[in-house]
Amino acid sequence: MSAPSAAPPVLVRPATEADLAQVGALTARAYVADGLVDEGHWYVDELRDAAARAAACTVLVAVTPAAGGDAPDRVLGTVTLAVPGSRYAEIARDGEVELRMLAVDPAARRSGVAELLVLAALREAVGRGVPDVALSTLDTMHAAQRLYARLGFAARPERDWTDEITMRVHTWRAPSPPGPLVETATWPPRRVVDVDGWRVGLSAGVTRRASSTLALGEVDDLPGAVDRVERLYREDGAPTVFRVGDAANPGGLRAELDARGYEVAAVTDVLVRDLTASSPARWRQDAGLRVRVADAPDDAWLDLWLGGKGTAREPSHAIVTGAPALYLTVSGPDGGDVAVIRAATVDDWVALSCLQVLPAARRRGLGRALTEEALAVALEHGARRAFLQVEADNDAALRLYGSLGFRPAHRYAYRVQPGPAARTGC
Repeated sequence: MSAPSAAPPVLVRPATEADLAQVGALTARAYVADGLVDEGHWYVDELRDAAARAAACTVLVAVTPAAGGDAPDRVLGTVTLAVPGSRYAEIARDGEVELRMLAVDPAARRSGVAELLVLAALREAVGRGVPDVALSTLDTMHAAQRLYARLGFAARPERDWTDEITMRVHTWRAPSPPGPLVETATWPPRRVVDVDGWRVGLSAGVTRRASSTLALGEVDDLPGAVDRVERLYREDGAPTVFRVGDAANPGGLRAELDARGYEVAAVTDVLVRDLTASSPARWRQDAGLRVRVADAPDDAWLDLWLGGKGTAREPSHAIVTGAPALYLTVSGPDGGDVAVIRAATVDDWVALSCLQVLPAARRRGLGRALTEEALAVALEHGARRAFLQVEADNDAALRLYGSLGFRPAHRYAYRVQPGPAARTGC
């Protein structure tokens, strides 16, 4: 059976200058259509002035990309992030980001655009190191308030305010992340070397998570410590990689890596959620599928995860079996395996990773169903919280995990020494 045709993707990204005319017109149109403001009200002019907003704030847009040529992307919705003290911040306090002017094209309603925009705004706030987000809404905005409640916002009546009409304040706080040590414990390097308290993960370059340095503390000689780390990676035959963005990073680490020409290889969001009991996974029987759970990966599991290529098979096997974990595999009606996932537990956390669905079996909800199954199995084995790590530009994965209740808790980046520098030590 062929896979169903896909709807045009919806991407959320920062607005460009080419978007701003659409952004302003859409915002005004949405507010007027919802009866939030009359067409002749002075506020409509401010809604239309997206250029001024973009100059002072971060403006995000949800778009369907142009099919090709010089056609612009179609803007479906927008939201503005304002910081305290800016012209567009009405209620933001120190340490908060305020969401303003959330608007979705009336023709694009009921398709999840508003949720994608708010989730992207939350990730942006967390990525800035700001765990608190605030917004104002109206009593009549029932759909918006249901969305905010679903995403974890809470009403703060003590902060309500009035400007012609009464505005209701809602706030959100990022959940606590597992932290780099827990994350590393669920995906351990093959070898760890201590350098002045830093944990240097050495796995011959197989996955950045297992082949990067956690610089968790100040050191007396920062350049000297980086020199020693680079020497270890040269001996391991892999590029030097640092994970940056954690609270315990030395204050001068970024500047030191910048001076050495380190590049940003990937920006990663840590998403978390609490685990709760769920109903039985009926999807398996209904679709003629079967799930098996094992405490070690068999050859079929490894083949599917590695894409059948066998690339770095032995070190990859060592990494995924380096921590207690469960390995779930879905087999189809013909008995062939079509999807896998790994659930590794540390303390009361479970880390999900290695989700892979065969191309021929995609777009049928297998990834979602298998993730839900892994969460249910982990709960049975004592986990109470779940986390996963997703590259910040992986829109499809972020959309899936957001719909499953995962929320942004932390953001970090991998900084990689360019190849020639890694080989020569320059």
